[in-house]
Amino acid sequence: MPALSPDQHAAYARDGFLAGVRVFDAETTLRLRAEVEALEKHPGDEAGGRPIRQFMRVNGHVVVPLMAELARTPAILDAVESILGPNLLVWSVEFFIKEPGVKKIVSWHQDLTYWGMGETDDEVTAWVALSDVSVEAGCMRFLPGSHKGGIVKHNDTFAEDNLLSRGQVIEGVDEEKAAYGALKPGEMSLHHGRCFHASGPNMSDDRRIGLVIRYVTPEVRAEVGGRDYAMLVRGVDEVGGWTHIAGARDMLNAADLALYDRILAEQAKTLAAGAEDKVALYRAAPGMRAGQGAGAAAGM
Repeated sequence: MPALSPDQHAAYARDGFLAGVRVFDAETTLRLRAEVEALEKHPGDEAGGRPIRQFMRVNGHVVVPLMAELARTPAILDAVESILGPNLLVWSVEFFIKEPGVKKIVSWHQDLTYWGMGETDDEVTAWVALSDVSVEAGCMRFLPGSHKGGIVKHNDTFAEDNLLSRGQVIEGVDEEKAAYGALKPGEMSLHHGRCFHASGPNMSDDRRIGLVIRYVTPEVRAEVGGRDYAMLVRGVDEVGGWTHIAGARDMLNAADLALYDRILAEQAKTLAAGAEDKVALYRAAPGMRAGQGAGAAAGM
């Protein structure tokens, strides 16, 4: 499948998001959905006491081969390369799954708020639908053009019905200006980390299954302190700001699990900064290894 057309590229630059990019055909999408739902039945890290849903929700490419493989999908990489250029790394891979009838929401937010990457333009989130992600199913909404400003103030609410780790919210968004990013199975949206976005409850009769991949360039960490990890998936990294990882070698490999813990411990220093005792995703449960319980600071 081709990279983005000039019109698609212009729309992304103008709006900060682009929806409806086809990356998988119907047969492939059905197969991938079946693989994901089979993965959900895996017992997880029995020795460490962590269910498979933790790995599916946070940095799964480190320990789950399917998730690392999906992040290397040529059609996705071609589209992302149209925006970011030829040198691409994967920072995180996650599944966002909303069950039918679940009324949890994701409030208006910007992804870059807690990522420790500054206000960079050198990142893109790819959101791939493995089910029908309609308005009724709680597809994402975007505020066109909002990526052209800086990172704005977010209020941490810790609301129970909010899927974000802090329940963070941008107040005063003009809902009438929002655009829906509905997706058919096998379609993808792309959005900028400063673009305001949110999603509603899944009021459909089917699960809402989304694969979310965060792509960055080597330049993102050129002037950023601390350590972070990424998987090189295209081109080269001659900047040297990232610690490179190869991706999962096999399912929940012991060495990969140890790396997973190390990555989460490093990322939690940034992602939970200022709310370490309030963000449950970043608190290790009693008896669990260091870093266990960390999670993404943004959701869809």
